[in-house]
Amino acid sequence: MAFYENTIVARQDLAEKELKSIKEKYNEVINSSSGKVLKIEEWGLLNLANKIKNYRKGFYIHYKFEGNSETLSQIEKKIRIDNAVIRHLTVKYKKLDTKSEFFKKDK
Repeated sequence: MAFYENTIVARQDLAEKELKSIKEKYNEVINSSSGKVLKIEEWGLLNLANKIKNYRKGFYIHYKFEGNSETLSQIEKKIRIDNAVIRHLTVKYKKLDTKSEFFKKDK
């Protein structure tokens, strides 16, 4: 099994309940397809560098998980048919850093 990070950018006009369901949906997809979610980070509503599908902002959800090719294919399949997701990126790592959060809000 390899380590991955997957960042999902959801539409800016989603309700809090819809964001929570997206987060749980992809958490379940990873766990049910022989993967294991190590960490989920919600980065919140951030500005996009360029407009994507007429949106200037997006909600960022970041998953750190371990999985295999089946896990990746299941995630890709679900994201393609999900209208709430406007962009996503999956990156493979040899070693995953679960301690640091780059977009953590200081209170």
